[in-house]
Amino acid sequence: MVDSTTFTVNSTNLTMRIQQAEMYLKEFENEVKRAQGATGIFRSREDALSRIKILNEFAPDDPRVKDLFQRARNCVIGSTGNFTEITGAMTQYLVNEENIRKLYCEKSENGWKELTAQYADKTLEKIYPAPDPMNDSMDEVTGKYVILDEVRYPMNQFMGVTGEFISVGKRSTGMYFVKINSRKWLGPYEAVKRYRRLVDSTMMEVDTWTVLGEIADVTMEIPEAGQKKVGGPVYAVVVEPIALYVPGHVLGLYDPERENSGRFLGEEEVAGIKESWYTEKSVPEDVTPEHLVEIFRQAIKEKNYDLYTDCIQPERRQNPTQESLLLYHWDLHQERFHGEYVHAEVVPDATKITVVKGYNDEKGLDSYFLSSEDQQKIAERYGDKVEYASVQTIAFDKNGKQLGSPVRRNLIRTNGGRWYVRDYEIRF
Repeated sequence: MVDSTTFTVNSTNLTMRIQQAEMYLKEFENEVKRAQGATGIFRSREDALSRIKILNEFAPDDPRVKDLFQRARNCVIGSTGNFTEITGAMTQYLVNEENIRKLYCEKSENGWKELTAQYADKTLEKIYPAPDPMNDSMDEVTGKYVILDEVRYPMNQFMGVTGEFISVGKRSTGMYFVKINSRKWLGPYEAVKRYRRLVDSTMMEVDTWTVLGEIADVTMEIPEAGQKKVGGPVYAVVVEPIALYVPGHVLGLYDPERENSGRFLGEEEVAGIKESWYTEKSVPEDVTPEHLVEIFRQAIKEKNYDLYTDCIQPERRQNPTQESLLLYHWDLHQERFHGEYVHAEVVPDATKITVVKGYNDEKGLDSYFLSSEDQQKIAERYGDKVEYASVQTIAFDKNGKQLGSPVRRNLIRTNGGRWYVRDYEIRF
């Protein structure tokens, strides 16, 4: 920032000082233009504004100074970022999700009470001190059930000689080893993950679980993570889970009759409840690139995973590794629409379509000289026609402020078929 001692202005040097100030202002204008509505650090801001301030105080009626002042004002406004009005329709997905979260919270709470009541006569009344295999008769506790409230996973996970476990408790009070390398853990655990992905993003990652499980065995392990273990072994009972409960959210149940060995309470009802949310339910065959990106956005906001995958290029969802990546980036999209931005607008005039493979008479000049038969033969020699579309979007937070610069997402279509999203990974 400059002041009047270093940027002196008088009647003899006014024109030169105006030219100098305009040089800095042009750079400030370029920085604001490059930001494309985003905020950030504009390096020429102080140099430009301080000079124009001094000029305006010296010669406020000079037309050249007035012009600089107005341009500087526009830059200041532009540097504060782009804003839009956030309507109720844009954030309706958050209202819908909160409503279904409350519904499943109540459903799971009631289900947990019923489940624990069902096993009440077989459940240990006193959790600690834990059964001591060295001194207690295991016949009296094997087949009994326990409710463990502080099951910390993955923090207390460890791999032992006899399996993979979560340690619960302390050496002084006795410990339980919750077995997690069997379907009795994996089934309910995956069900809880499905609940988070399809119903309730507010749950995010869970690190403390409530477990209802059966005492099934006794083992001796060193309950420490890592290959190098420094503590002594612990003789403890092994607990096999039958239900995982996340208070305020969901109840996951072991179900050996299901293909994936588990379900969350009310899972079969989710699709019917969410059906009424959807503003976009399918992808038309003649969808435009802009509309496809809007459908893709709505599929993420409204937690329509099937529609999300249907928007994506088939070649990018063909094997288990690709399916795993789809889920990984689905989770990231969910987090962003709940923690960073609430809406993303498509900029229709910014779409660019390019033919990257195959015959292309983009300007129509070939057709002036060649018959349709000639062009068809040439097209056959070129092979498949592949087109890319680059669609620009702008993301806004809950206050309507633009976040970052506009983002371009690439789409693809082959031989004039349907458009698909290629780079589904990138943020809005």
